[in-house]
Amino acid sequence: MRNVPVLIAGGGPVGMTLARTLASFGVRCLLVERNASTTRHPKMDITNVRSMELFRRLGLVDQLRAVGVAEGNNFDVSWITSLAREAGGRELHRFRYPSVIEKRAGIRQNNDGTQPREPAMRVSQVVIEPVLRQAIVDDPLVDARWGVAFEDLAQDGTGVTVTLRTMETGAIETVRCDFLAGCDGGSSMVRERLSICLEGKAAVAHRYMIHFRSEARDLLQAFGIAWHYQTDKGTLIAQDDDDTWTLQCRPPSGFDPATIDPDAMLDAWAGRPFARDILVANDWFPHLLLAERYQGGRVFLAGDAAHQYIPTGGYGMNTGIADAVDLGWKLAATLKGFARPGLLASYESERWPVGLRNRRASERHTDVRIEIANLYQTVSDPDALARGIATLGNAENESWGIELGYRYDGVEGDPVLYRPTTAPGARLPSVFLHDGSALYDRLGPWFTLLRFGDADPSPLIDAAPAPLETVIVDDPSIAPIYEARLVLVRPDTHVAWRGNACRDGAAVWAQVLDGRPGAPTREHA
Repeated sequence: MRNVPVLIAGGGPVGMTLARTLASFGVRCLLVERNASTTRHPKMDITNVRSMELFRRLGLVDQLRAVGVAEGNNFDVSWITSLAREAGGRELHRFRYPSVIEKRAGIRQNNDGTQPREPAMRVSQVVIEPVLRQAIVDDPLVDARWGVAFEDLAQDGTGVTVTLRTMETGAIETVRCDFLAGCDGGSSMVRERLSICLEGKAAVAHRYMIHFRSEARDLLQAFGIAWHYQTDKGTLIAQDDDDTWTLQCRPPSGFDPATIDPDAMLDAWAGRPFARDILVANDWFPHLLLAERYQGGRVFLAGDAAHQYIPTGGYGMNTGIADAVDLGWKLAATLKGFARPGLLASYESERWPVGLRNRRASERHTDVRIEIANLYQTVSDPDALARGIATLGNAENESWGIELGYRYDGVEGDPVLYRPTTAPGARLPSVFLHDGSALYDRLGPWFTLLRFGDADPSPLIDAAPAPLETVIVDDPSIAPIYEARLVLVRPDTHVAWRGNACRDGAAVWAQVLDGRPGAPTREHA
């Protein structure tokens, strides 16, 4: 029987990010994906600022940006009556957001710790998955197999025995692993085998997705380039601002998949006929669900296997990317032998509250869209409708507290405003130093000790049981942002510990490697 340290069930963005994370720490893994290739369905269309920071740590930012929407294009969200201007269609209100190029400049100008290291990226999951696949296929520490399905598991005190099936031939293989990660989506077989239930609301709406190609930019960009064009009937997503688009809308009453006409739906939504080539069209049901547990013994859940959201806010894949990085470094520390017993258990205690918070945020954003849809039905004056939309706002694309402000110490901050802090469990604030370099780019792959001023780092350095790099930050202008003279940073760029002095380095490391930056309070979903 073959043995691997980690087996990953599921080869979507979360599973592939976990594989990349493990490999970056020198840990071998086997990844299996039941589908024969990467997805044909667009699914997500935004990789948020936090995910881009993590992808930068994994050495993937340049490859991903090469396939994303042009960096000079905006992230605008425009509410309209119709795209057919000749028939009276008009733009009601546009929420304006900077391009990647503009955002980079803004990050440099506002060097106060409130900014991300990386701007977000507009990109379809259809495009992002092949980049992630190439990254892991090229890595000798990752054995990635498509067309191979997870079937079953049996675990004991020393490992997990996993049954796999080759989809094409039906051949069965048994693999032994130290740990199993279920990254196998909303219908997760791993979650089912663990008998872990989902809490929340299933099938909260019925939607129809039409993914298509068209060069009718005179219509599809009738009011200029925008990331989303929205009405009360649905959202048109510009996947590349060129020829690839996705309409997410409500199916007609009396929906029958055998007779529905996607072409007629596109014409009706746009306001007039136009030329296109439909690539994929299907109905689907969004959910607001959270797994009651993220761990069962030596088996863990991540991504959609653990949480499922309405797409408003773009929290699905992005929450999963942070899941993968958190789980990845903790598995690696355990397999390398320097983790304490509580570290792996902290994956659930840290990530479950984030999953719940993001589920609630997704629901709030959806409620705002419902309110705007109601305005379309009740307000006849376009100018009044525009004012109503502007008043309700667009927090789903402005919730920096959700994206950057989540913490692992039980403190839940403002979902919209991000306030930088080095409280243990918080994300390390990002700044540029006086020499122009980014502090994030000077962090080591494992733990990093930031030293401000003349504090003595030797107790932490001498007692370090894990790889540790020290960065001396000789920049008085940014030191106050970090709130202490010594800041110990984890591999996922969350703060592990801080203090103006350290008397007992061994005690600090014992706490950090036992997964205790704070004491999160877990409430029922």
